[in-house]
Amino acid sequence: MTLPEQVLRVTGAGMEPAEYKLMDAAEDRMWWYRALHARLLRAIEGAAGPLLDAGCGTGGFLARVPPAFTPVGMDYHAPAAARAARKAGAPAMAGSINALPFADESFGVAVSADVLSHAAAEPAAAVAELFRVLRPGGRLVLNLPAFRWLLSAHDLRVHNTRRFTSGEVQALLAGAGFTEIRAGYWNGILLPLMLLQRKVLARGAESRSDVATFPPWQDRMFFAATRFEHALPFALPAGGSVLAVAHKPKRL
Repeated sequence: MTLPEQVLRVTGAGMEPAEYKLMDAAEDRMWWYRALHARLLRAIEGAAGPLLDAGCGTGGFLARVPPAFTPVGMDYHAPAAARAARKAGAPAMAGSINALPFADESFGVAVSADVLSHAAAEPAAAVAELFRVLRPGGRLVLNLPAFRWLLSAHDLRVHNTRRFTSGEVQALLAGAGFTEIRAGYWNGILLPLMLLQRKVLARGAESRSDVATFPPWQDRMFFAATRFEHALPFALPAGGSVLAVAHKPKRL
């Protein structure tokens, strides 16, 4: 069985507990998380809370959300949600993105980073739930891993069974009723290195997760590449991730 076939056969709920531990240790300083959080923070600028972090993991982004947004976290893995609450000093609870434990129109903003790719997620149901809990005019920000052909040992570790194109994300959001949809790729400058790592250096199922502590010089170099890309006045045609922003229509 090839590695992509093994990835697609992954079953179960959230990530492995060991992956949550790696995330908790790395997300405050690893270049990837810092770059992701910078993108998410820019995407919520000008919006108004309360804010839901749906799939908050161990709370790295939740801790960075300005208090004015009144952030709330939720994760499938109860110990991760408890850790997120301690790290962020904000409420966080256990729950499923497929059936959010919140009332209709509870939030002005919803953010979900790399969750709909998981084996336990049902993308159409999850997006419908995010639509339900947003207020009219509310903003949704999604980050998702890009391109099915990038499925790798890391995806196996974190129980990812799907990766998305920009067009697929736009169609998913439009199908749920969202409007003003913008979706594009990022982490494109480092995509060649990502291909080398995932398809050559770490192509076996036994390979470790991509979440790790990097040498300081390497971490700075990778983060600088993402900052340079972030400052460009245009989106690159391909990248390791898809970032989408959409809105729930206002009432007439």
